[in-house]
Amino acid sequence: MSEKALKKDLLEEKIKQVKPEDLVKALQVFRDKLSQEYAAYLNSCVHCGLCADSCHYFLADKDVQSLPAYKLNLAQGIFKKYFSFVGKNIPGWTGAKEFNQAMVKEWVDSLFGRCTMCGRCSLNCSLGINIHLLIRKARSALASIGVVPPGLQSTVDTALEKGNNMGIPRKDWIETVEWLEEELQDEVGDKQARLPMDKKGARIFYAINPREPMFFPLSILAVGKILYAAGESWTLSSDNYDVTNYGYFAGNDEAAATMSRRLVQSMEKLGCKTLVLAECGHGFSSARWEAPEWLNKKHDFEVKSILEIVADYIRQGRIKLDPSRNSEPVTLHDPCNQVRLGGIVEEQRFTLKHAVSHFIEMKPNREKNFCCGGGGGQLAMTRFSQKRLQVGQIKADQIRKTGAKIVAAPCHNCIDQLMELNKHYKLGVEAMTICEIAAVALIIN
Repeated sequence: MSEKALKKDLLEEKIKQVKPEDLVKALQVFRDKLSQEYAAYLNSCVHCGLCADSCHYFLADKDVQSLPAYKLNLAQGIFKKYFSFVGKNIPGWTGAKEFNQAMVKEWVDSLFGRCTMCGRCSLNCSLGINIHLLIRKARSALASIGVVPPGLQSTVDTALEKGNNMGIPRKDWIETVEWLEEELQDEVGDKQARLPMDKKGARIFYAINPREPMFFPLSILAVGKILYAAGESWTLSSDNYDVTNYGYFAGNDEAAATMSRRLVQSMEKLGCKTLVLAECGHGFSSARWEAPEWLNKKHDFEVKSILEIVADYIRQGRIKLDPSRNSEPVTLHDPCNQVRLGGIVEEQRFTLKHAVSHFIEMKPNREKNFCCGGGGGQLAMTRFSQKRLQVGQIKADQIRKTGAKIVAAPCHNCIDQLMELNKHYKLGVEAMTICEIAAVALIIN
């Protein structure tokens, strides 16, 4: 039996083992997660269908089950059945639905398998319903009884147990940084150049995606080169450096809070003023916007994306770029959690316009851009991998129409998905982060 089939069977076995008391627990968690505002949302959808064209899942398969309104209705029906007077007494009249094993399976298949929580449906909802957040609250109910696709749950567990989602030992992380520091010194021609580790009192603590030291170490080198050229006071951390937060995707607020707290602990240990996050869509959204709620405490330090930092360096004249060094046409993918849900929209464009000779926008772009299909934990859920590639055709078509040879994507989840789409749809492009592109154009005095 293949690993994929085994994981699918394990999840289905887990669903079959759900007991009545588990259903009661999940319902209570779902209700506890709903404020008055979100309860009102669940009673507001008029099924107008305007969300249909906003969803890459529905556009790709034209299946009614992929409609955002259909997915919302799965949660709405449960809410009405158990938490509304009319739904409890006249369920057939209100569309109330029974919460049982069959419904748990449908929630998993639809709310995990047909949604990246990209927020595009919410942006286009005529009533302003935060559909993607309601779906996450339903995911929380499933997470509370351990019904999360195994690959996603494994990623959460690894991050909690090992300190980062790739399970990289501390010794290996330190050795990788030491090797990259030697590479940096060779590139800039300065034996004093550093990738500082555990430097107390530095202005910036830079948190990275563990996929970088594991698979994309040159991403770290690119940022180090930029920070060196800017003369920045900064540091990495030997512990608690993971910018990702798969507790967010799983709907597990307790796990998400633990991961967020670790970055806060590094800030406190190092005494830095600004937490700067690597190019990671959900990592930015989690640390910047969600963490204070999970931790029930406002940050007493700045939280910024590396995109904001690099753009500021250019504006301030702290770094200079030569766009002729990036002569091939470049387009930009907008990560959902960073742009539509995070508010980092123009900084990456400002940097690219200074770093490349030929920049082409996708259409649509900015907050209206389509999800690549890799968000919401999809890359960790092999159960839905074929569907992920199918819905990625929307993004593949966007890229092909630009005629670009390089796709800039300030998110490693997006990079991974784009690399798969490139292969699957034969796009003939290269995916790079903004900092990698800027580092190519960087002029070292």
